[in-house]
Amino acid sequence: MALFLWDTGAGLRGQTTQEKSPSSSAPSKAVAIVFENALKQSKISFTLKNSVSPHRYSIETMTGGVALFDYDNDGLLDIFFTNGAAIPSLEKTDSSFSNRLFHNNGDGTFTDVTEKAGLGGIGYSMGVATGDYDNDGFVDLYVTGVNHNQLFHNNGNGTFSDVTEKAGVKGIVPGIGKAWAVAAGWFDYNNDGLLDLLVVNYLNYDIKTASACSVGKLPTYCSPNDFQGTPNILYRNNGDGTFTDVSTASHIGQYVGKGMGVAFADYDGDGFTDIFISNDTSPNFLLHNNGDGTFTDEASDAGVAYNEMGKTVAGMGADFRDLNNDGLPDIFHTTMFGDTFPLYENEGKGQFNDVTSSSGLTAATGRLTAWGTGAYDFDNDGLKDLFTADAAILDNSVEVEHRPYRLPNRIFRNIGNFKFEDVSGTAGADFADPAAHRGAAFGDLNNDGKVDVVVTVLNGPPEILMNRTASEHHWIILKLVGVKDNRDGLGTRIKITTAHGSQYNEATTALSYNSSSDKRVHFGLGEDAVIDRIELSWPTGVKQVLRGVKADQVLTILESSK
Repeated sequence: MALFLWDTGAGLRGQTTQEKSPSSSAPSKAVAIVFENALKQSKISFTLKNSVSPHRYSIETMTGGVALFDYDNDGLLDIFFTNGAAIPSLEKTDSSFSNRLFHNNGDGTFTDVTEKAGLGGIGYSMGVATGDYDNDGFVDLYVTGVNHNQLFHNNGNGTFSDVTEKAGVKGIVPGIGKAWAVAAGWFDYNNDGLLDLLVVNYLNYDIKTASACSVGKLPTYCSPNDFQGTPNILYRNNGDGTFTDVSTASHIGQYVGKGMGVAFADYDGDGFTDIFISNDTSPNFLLHNNGDGTFTDEASDAGVAYNEMGKTVAGMGADFRDLNNDGLPDIFHTTMFGDTFPLYENEGKGQFNDVTSSSGLTAATGRLTAWGTGAYDFDNDGLKDLFTADAAILDNSVEVEHRPYRLPNRIFRNIGNFKFEDVSGTAGADFADPAAHRGAAFGDLNNDGKVDVVVTVLNGPPEILMNRTASEHHWIILKLVGVKDNRDGLGTRIKITTAHGSQYNEATTALSYNSSSDKRVHFGLGEDAVIDRIELSWPTGVKQVLRGVKADQVLTILESSK
């Protein structure tokens, strides 16, 4: 008998049902995916400031992370934004540069609690990663930036403490010193029940010596080709509030890239979480976890280092999820104009096939530039769709490239068989608004079973894109609580089976660009009101099965002791 907890307060229950053999997946009736920008109703007041300068320092176009996480455990997702700083000092000289935390009031509005929480931050911030690194039941924050990274411990009383120095996670790279970190992610690489931290570094860049670039007399942001890359950092969690830099011992440090996006998944099913890093103008990394504390870059051999033309691209945001329900996580990442957005199908046995053209994404994305991204089932039909946060890189791209700077976001609906169609045109009037989009985070802000998106905008207010899709499709959201494993359950592989077949997902907060998404795992169920089986494979090896689970609920699953 499976034991599990219901979020509805119904107490501890167990259910059993006769198992069914999954049939071939049947498509649900198509509905229009629609979003509404609820910024005005939300009462969120925030402007992402990048301090654009005549020099056009490269850092200016790169900032803008957002996290969706429940910092106070009230069952509602709160929102955290990173922010820039003054240039050239790289200091948050006044409160307008503060990073911001907004508490979800549960009625569609949010309250700024930054000052009480102590999360204003220092320096020129970039990205954010969420994870409960000390397993105390409260989600912590790691904020990346230019020469300044910060680890904030959640004290459980609405406040956070900066424990960066004590924890030993300042982000120092041997031979370089303080690095420019764009992204980070929490995962348990050694399956010891403790979340470890990967810091993704970008260019070896010093604002004091950075050259100015231009096209004719027009200033531009310099190409990343003008700078060397930087090794990434892996911190092993020691379990006592401190971390050890194992970049050398793990071999992570030997791979030098220009990382922008990071996502985790066990792509070969060996029980150890692997890493995908999308690199800018250099080959992507697919860091295979060897299970002995070391990693090997298999990107070239696996077929994900380059695009379908065999070229490097301007890799930006990334996600690493099963898009065709075959149990094998696939890879999607965003790029810049002319690259197309690569889609790699996991064929098993460590091999991927570039299906960008056959999926319809080459034609749909070849003239786009995008940053944040996520693969989620926005219409709850049982197939994960693709969202991209679009905008050009240069703020004067109209003059320099004769292309618009501000672009509308995009939705590519999964129509099955690894085919996607651009349905952005029917996603609502708010969705069509062009802006300088950057980071994007995903989660159900109002617990109605539909995945919402929060997108940052350079020098403007964010977009609070509430999912208003009119659908009768069923859904379930799984909140995992680790016991032997990490408290968030990150890295847990999940298979659900209904009358129409099986789906797969993996618990993670690391995806997109600069951002961190809801740790809870969402499944769209189409016409199925009951899930026959939920099978969980926790990172430490615990196997758990739930049977006969009703749809349309947020379900808390406590890790089994067996």
